[in-house]
Amino acid sequence: MDISTIESTLTVGEAAERVGLTTYTLRWYEQEGLVAPVGRDSAGRRRYTSGDVDWLFLLTRLRRTGMPVRDMRRYAELARQGDRTLAARRALFEAHRARVLARMAELEEDLKMLDHKIDAYRRAEESQPSVCVAR
Repeated sequence: MDISTIESTLTVGEAAERVGLTTYTLRWYEQEGLVAPVGRDSAGRRRYTSGDVDWLFLLTRLRRTGMPVRDMRRYAELARQGDRTLAARRALFEAHRARVLARMAELEEDLKMLDHKIDAYRRAEESQPSVCVAR
């Protein structure tokens, strides 16, 4: 689709920078079906709208929370099918949310262990006699 637009659009590089991806990754998202085909300018170059950028922000957050690409692809497919898939999309997000919460609980336990070790090393350092270095 050729977009001659009133809305300002972004190049692939600008869109990638805005959402914190490389241009390679952004193109890969499109190839994987995570992003609907993006509009093109009269020279055939990709032009990203604010809606495209919002979608990319969502994808980057899903990825950052550890959602597998297959689930992201499934979500994109469901979203393109419209409102009749609302329940399936919610279920997908609820399942992912449960995984994120479980991972957060694991990380909380890991953090407690790190804090314990840091405190133990701090106490050990404080109990060592000071060493006087001759100058």
